Amino acid sequence: MKFNEEQVETATEVLKSIAHPIRMKILCYLMDGEKNVSEIEQQFGSTISNISQHLTILRKASIINRRKEANFMFYSIRDRSVLSLMESIKNNFC
Repeated sequence: MKFNEEQVETATEVLKSIAHPIRMKILCYLMDGEKNVSEIEQQFGSTISNISQHLTILRKASIINRRKEANFMFYSIRDRSVLSLMESIKNNFC
């Protein structure tokens, strides 16, 4: 099975973007559904600023969605293929 250049670039970008412990944890947490920044911050005991930086990286790589409701930002996994990848990682390594 061959990959074309676009597929290779997309896969590489996704893998680079999730290859950080905090981002991996965020994605595992988002597997259960949409969460707001405060929930994510409380889960990992990090600052909102640090969490926001990691969320921005994931959002720019089109891995997660962001939705605003009132004063809250909610995040969720954007693509079913990323969810499938995270399930595979979880099953094989956790």
